[in-house]
Order: sequence, then structure tokens, then C-alpha cells
Amino acid sequence: MKTFASFVVSGLLTALPLATTALHAQQPAGAPPAPPMVLTVQGFADGADIPIKFSQAAPGVAPGEGLSPAINWINVPAGTQSFVLNMRDLDVARNRTTDDQAHWVVWNIPANAKGIAEGQPKGAQLPDGSFQHSATGLMYRGPGAAATGPKHHYVFEVYALDIKLDVAPGADAFESRNKVFQAMQGHVLGKAVYSGLFRRPAQ
Repeated sequence: MKTFASFVVSGLLTALPLATTALHAQQPAGAPPAPPMVLTVQGFADGADIPIKFSQAAPGVAPGEGLSPAINWINVPAGTQSFVLNMRDLDVARNRTTDDQAHWVVWNIPANAKGIAEGQPKGAQLPDGSFQHSATGLMYRGPGAAATGPKHHYVFEVYALDIKLDVAPGADAFESRNKVFQAMQGHVLGKAVYSGLFRRPAQ
């Protein structure tokens, strides 16, 4: 006579092959993994110095042109509905917190985009319909580490999302970035990173 425990064990053993079959149906044996996303910023090698033309432009202070670089990505995950680009200065501890500098946050980049062209205009919304913000305002903010200190580490991150974000630009770049990052949670399909170094030339 079977006990209740034996019925439970028997049921589990019977169901196990079905669960295993379902798992194998989702992940075919021997199927190669999808290639990871790759991000490229035109004009300098990953980890190398960022050219002056992409740095901040401030007469008498910063010698750059304030020009945003061309950015491209490949190996987009299946199901991508939009992209988010985030550029940050890792060497800044803003207001004595863990917040770093928000140099450029661009969100709701169309799913069919392969990148962002050089020299994006100012304004809350870019020609492709995406939104932008930075610590300078509704525009790209180039690197601008002081000439008297060490080179700063600038990181470009691109995220592939399975949704389009319902986020409007906030009062400042940090509010915008926080809102974007909160809305992204649970929707990131892929990510790629590229970095550069910068320090203003000595006057």
C-alpha cells in the first residue's frame, strides 16, 4: 500500500522528464550562444585618450568643440524595442555621494538604430525621436577634467531594452538619469561598454 509521500515522489519523478523536455526545447542542445553586443566610439580606441574635439567647449577654459562622437553598436539582442546610451565620468563623486557625472543620457533610441551620428544637436528631443540630457543641459556634455589633475575615466554604455520608456526629461540630468534607470529595471536584454581618458591640455 502506497503512502502519501510515495505518491508525491512518484508524481515528481513522472513530471521531471516533461520539465526537462521543455527546458531543452527552449535551449536546443549544441546551439551556439548569441554573440554579445559590441559598442564602438569613433575617433579613439577603447581605453585611449579622447580627442579634444569631443571635449567641452568653453572659451578661455576648455579648448574642445563640444562635438558628440559617432557611436555604433552591433549584435543587437532579439526582441529589442529601444536603446539607452549613458556617458559618465567615473572619477567624480557628486555632492559627496556615489553619483558620478552625467555627461550624456539618451533614451528611447529607436530599435532599428545602429548607432548615433557625430555632432548631435541641442534640444530635449533628437531627430530620431529619442530624448537627451546632461549636466550641461539638453545637450551632449564633453569630457572636461582639469589640466592639473589626473586623467578622468569616461565610460559610454549602451543598453538594449525590451520596452520603450515612458520617461520625459526631468528638471536636471540627474533626475532624468534616475528616472530612466528606474524604468529600465527588469527590461535590459543586453549591454556594451566603451571607455576613454581625458584631461585638458595645460594652458
